[in-house]
Amino acid sequence: MQKLCIFVAMTLFSYLGWYLGDLMGGFMTAFLVSGALSLVGVWVGWKLHHSYLS
Repeated sequence: MQKLCIFVAMTLFSYLGWYLGDLMGGFMTAFLVSGALSLVGVWVGWKLHHSYLS
């Protein structure tokens, strides 16, 4: 269940980062912001699992 939480949060945050990065600039900005927010998504998914599902 932990891996599923991390995967879902990482995917959502990565998509959000791509969208915001695309608004701010071009492809490279979207790529970098997406990568950064996917790492945040991993942390959020892990924290969600340990706070509510363990």
